[in-house]
Amino acid sequence: MSVTTYDAGVQEYRLTYWDPEYAPKDTDLLACFKITPQEGVSREEAAAAVCAESSTGTWTTVWTDLLTDLDHYKGRAYAIEDVPGDTTCFYAFVAYPLDLFEEGSVVNVLTSLAGNVFGFKAIRALRLEDLRFPLHYVLGCGGPPNGMGVERDKLNKYGRPLLGCTIKPKLGLSAKNYGRAVYECLRGGLDFTKDDENVNSQPFMRWRQRFEFVADAVKSAEAETGERKGHYLNVTAPTVEEMYKRAEFAKQLNMPIIMHDFLTAGFTAHTSLANWCRENGMLLHVHRALHAVLDRSRYHGIHFRVLTKCLRLSGGDHLHSGTVVGKLEGDREATLGWIDLMRESFVPENRARGIFFDQDFGHMPGLFPVASGGIHVWHVPTLVSIFGVDAVMQFGGGTLGHPWGNAAGGAANRVAVEACVQALNEGRDVAREGTEILNAAAEHSPELGAAMETWKEIKFEFDTVDKLDAAVG
Repeated sequence: MSVTTYDAGVQEYRLTYWDPEYAPKDTDLLACFKITPQEGVSREEAAAAVCAESSTGTWTTVWTDLLTDLDHYKGRAYAIEDVPGDTTCFYAFVAYPLDLFEEGSVVNVLTSLAGNVFGFKAIRALRLEDLRFPLHYVLGCGGPPNGMGVERDKLNKYGRPLLGCTIKPKLGLSAKNYGRAVYECLRGGLDFTKDDENVNSQPFMRWRQRFEFVADAVKSAEAETGERKGHYLNVTAPTVEEMYKRAEFAKQLNMPIIMHDFLTAGFTAHTSLANWCRENGMLLHVHRALHAVLDRSRYHGIHFRVLTKCLRLSGGDHLHSGTVVGKLEGDREATLGWIDLMRESFVPENRARGIFFDQDFGHMPGLFPVASGGIHVWHVPTLVSIFGVDAVMQFGGGTLGHPWGNAAGGAANRVAVEACVQALNEGRDVAREGTEILNAAAEHSPELGAAMETWKEIKFEFDTVDKLDAAVG
């Protein structure tokens, strides 16, 4: 056993390596677990238990081990690393031979790596921090049905973030009034409106009627503005058969985009829907409902960066990412890390952003991160600084709460974003000069001025629960 110290760019990390034959191969799927063992359980014992249970092992020696080549199939815990600033837990790095997993099946990977092992008595808590999918596994997955470039071509929208709005109240509107709200937002200047994650087919607004009124609203807004518009029609349903029925009806209405709750629906249903979208030329917006149940604890669960990678492989053209500045949880550097995982072809290891492994996506297209959750015009300069132009800025109350109505709210959002993008292209520090940029834009946009006055005191300044470990001290 040997010990190595190296500088990862944030601080020094101490690694313990087992026998060199356990070193990871380019073809291995790699995982990083954060393990909190029970008192009296050594790090080596805990890491070995996690490695074995998530691959070929069990709690005792069995004679059927002799019927296969375990040296070929077993996972290998190849390194242990201290968690910065926390002595109660440690990182264990495991290499899995690729033969352990069905090709193109995110379902199978998660079933193995996040299965029974999370209930081990010898482990107080366990978190799957990161995965490295080898390139030839990546290329066996479908990935985004369209990708960012194709979506921009479909919509004829370039050089700025796409703008959306979640219709509020999320529950209770009739289909006709829902469609009315959609029309007002779109004609005001937004590109998209959206069903919220829990809008399915409730008694007050059955899905078919909602789809019909929304389609009329989208077409009316397109005719009035001369721009391509869309609404994320949520096809999440109790059964896969019903999901397809809703997706097919959206296609019949000539709608450009549908929506799915990928975690509550499950990866099997979601991957099938992504394949359908690819075959039918439909854009796919993805909501992450349930994610915080899995990823918010710093000690137990699955980190959102893992869910992000799995979603990119499973398929989606948009994925909610948090905003950093809005009402939902989000560490800035960690958010930048999973934004990279959504958009880039190659993402290098970067501990400052919580990225434990190099990840190569090859020719797989990227998808748009969606900044959504309590944002308004005063947040736009920071959002443009964080996300750049390849993102969707998804307002809700920040459009519908405008004192002059939905259309004025949409206009205010559009003017704020275009002013900040222009400033960015001029080389200005948009985050630092945001107030000046917005004030100048408001001189020719009374809608923006009214929005700025309405939300000038609204902030969401709370401590972040899931901080990056490198930042804990």
